[in-house]
Amino acid sequence: MHEHDTIYIDGAWVPSQGTGSIEVFDSTNGEVIGRIPDGSAADVDAAVQAARAAFPEWSAKSPEERAKFCSRIAEGLGARMDEIATVVTQEAGMPKWLSLLVQAGLPINSFATAAAIAESYEYETTLGNSVIRREPVGVVGAITPWNYPLHQVAAKVAYAMAAGCTVVLKPSEVAPLDAYILTEVIHDVGLPAGVFNLVTGSGAKVGEAISQHPGVDMVSFTGSTRAGKAVAAAASTTLKRVALELGGKSANILLDDLDDAAFEKAVRDGVGKAYLNSGQTCTALTRMLVPTGRLADAERIAADEVETNYQPTDPFAAGARLGPLSSQAQVDRVTSYIQKGIDEGAKLVTGGPERPEGLEKGYYVRPTVFSEVRNDMTIAQEEIFGPVLSILPYDSEDDAVAIANDSLYGLSGGVWGGDADRAKDVARQIRTGQIEINGGAFNPNAPFGGYKQSGYGREYGTHGFEEFLETKAMQL
Repeated sequence: MHEHDTIYIDGAWVPSQGTGSIEVFDSTNGEVIGRIPDGSAADVDAAVQAARAAFPEWSAKSPEERAKFCSRIAEGLGARMDEIATVVTQEAGMPKWLSLLVQAGLPINSFATAAAIAESYEYETTLGNSVIRREPVGVVGAITPWNYPLHQVAAKVAYAMAAGCTVVLKPSEVAPLDAYILTEVIHDVGLPAGVFNLVTGSGAKVGEAISQHPGVDMVSFTGSTRAGKAVAAAASTTLKRVALELGGKSANILLDDLDDAAFEKAVRDGVGKAYLNSGQTCTALTRMLVPTGRLADAERIAADEVETNYQPTDPFAAGARLGPLSSQAQVDRVTSYIQKGIDEGAKLVTGGPERPEGLEKGYYVRPTVFSEVRNDMTIAQEEIFGPVLSILPYDSEDDAVAIANDSLYGLSGGVWGGDADRAKDVARQIRTGQIEINGGAFNPNAPFGGYKQSGYGREYGTHGFEEFLETKAMQL
């Protein structure tokens, strides 16, 4: 049992001023595996005061000094990779072997990359009679989700601290245990007091308090579009900077020039991209667009891939590809969308709203594929956040592009084509923040963020680093 009865403010573990606690559940069996304080606005105020007091000295340190701390944090996380992966698998349901690579590995990369950028970045440039100077924005409030909990924490905390900012973090109350591991590592490396602060609790109390606090200079939020709008509204009262990484409903276009082998490869890859982390991925390629004449082939291949390789199982089992969802609330949400797809007339290829056989405990759902989906159906427009793939037919390349762009979201996407140049040309027409060509691998150092209601701002690499910098012009 992970019992935490303190939060972390000004370099010390202190009791929360809130009352009560929040239970954390094991996604594999529904049992309570931890408790955290249910923090309050008073906790946020104390953390912000500590962060503001620490900012002058931290921002004045050389980039090399800040980089050393980030590098030590990366090393500390590396020593606890197995523990982190185990905790996140329990919290969110990702298979353990994949959690080691993604949930534990990517945060280490963020701290190491942020350290390297801090040292190499050119903070001052000359333009005519002006010196253009980049300076840290100040106190950053970081509000993070449960699906890639430590990865999203590191995407904000590492780059903000490396840039010279101080931080108040509110991790998701659904998956907060990994944030405690990070905080222990930060404490052990001797980071100056107040540079990093941890306040746990609900979004309604702690998240809102961070968003509207006048002592917070910037809020970086990852989560649902609905919650992102609330954060932006609360932040607007003090006109602080806001970065939002929100939902997605990404299209994966399979062009008509793929031969049979390439088409099969694309469909099978597309199932995996839709089902990564049990579909609890904002960039999941949940709309597969195929030529009308190949719809039946896509259905057959997708069904075989799901039924052969993506049956839900214990995420700690060897070779597991599809674990549980993160909570009972997610199970209810996803099954309601599956039923909605049936009710609206989509063709159920495999799966359904019933509980998977043989899995009586835990937050499991049946991996589902729909076909003959129209883009005006609910399952084609709203983010489901579960293992549900919609296959949509299209008649021409222009039709495919129009369907892909007919969405409130613009976070990710994919294009598969026999002619790589043609595929890249189609990709350039999709209004989305990132897009993969013929299965191109995720790059954790490339800018990450969305168009439209997928948010604004970018994370990772130099672009993510610059989100935490202000621009000053000094005329000489």
